[in-house]
Amino acid sequence: MKKLVLAAALTAVATTSFAGSYAEPTIEAPVIIEEAGSSSTGALLPLILLALVAAAVTK
Repeated sequence: MKKLVLAAALTAVATTSFAGSYAEPTIEAPVIIEEAGSSSTGALLPLILLALVAAAVTK
């Protein structure tokens, strides 16, 4: 009876220690997105033109 309990205990320990696989886990590289340029440079020219048109209309 003692051998049966010992075998059951060793089986329980062995199954929990090998619960995962032997294969090494693969870690994917993070995705890095580069911005093409500053968003303020694209909006600066239309804002200047709008200000010039607004100034011309008020005169």
